[in-house]
Amino acid sequence: MKVLVACEYSGTVRDAFLKKGHNAISCDLLPTDKEGPHYQGNVEDLLGQPWDLIIAHPPCTALAVSGNAWYGEGQPKYQERLDSVKWTKQLWEKCKEVSNRVCFENPVGVLPRVGGFPKPSYVQPYEFGHKEQKKTGLFLHNLPTLESTNCVYEEMMLLPDNIRQRLHYLPPSKDRWKIRSTTFQGIADAMADQWGSL
Repeated sequence: MKVLVACEYSGTVRDAFLKKGHNAISCDLLPTDKEGPHYQGNVEDLLGQPWDLIIAHPPCTALAVSGNAWYGEGQPKYQERLDSVKWTKQLWEKCKEVSNRVCFENPVGVLPRVGGFPKPSYVQPYEFGHKEQKKTGLFLHNLPTLESTNCVYEEMMLLPDNIRQRLHYLPPSKDRWKIRSTTFQGIADAMADQWGSL
């Protein structure tokens, strides 16, 4: 299967597909964190060819409801939100033109209400073996919802908030945004296992 993982610098999802024998490449404006097939540049440069599957992680800062205090209607950065929604919607449509199967990953946000996206399927890291919480939406085109592979919810709930919501409690740092945006390994593996066999 020929797989494009767009807006990914970590290589996590790309490498999960590579391990399953697929022809996968990541793409981002940033260099990849892990050695492997990676195109550093604009994702649109790679949309002139067909793909069997595209998984994209468009920038979420202006799209997430957690940023409503800055990006909500009537707030100083609202136009940035509208611009981000427009860019993401255009990318969604272009991806569907070159691939019959597309997934866009984003946290709880405004894409359905403001951008006309389909209702997302939500996943949590604890459904895939990680004792953590981070509700994440998957916008799916011709893909089945991801099925839980190893639910550790009960064990997770025994942990204190700062452990099970580790990403929320991360202290300020230059890499905080990168750590928060990296796909959990269990979710990446589930994508490769379940969607790679279609």
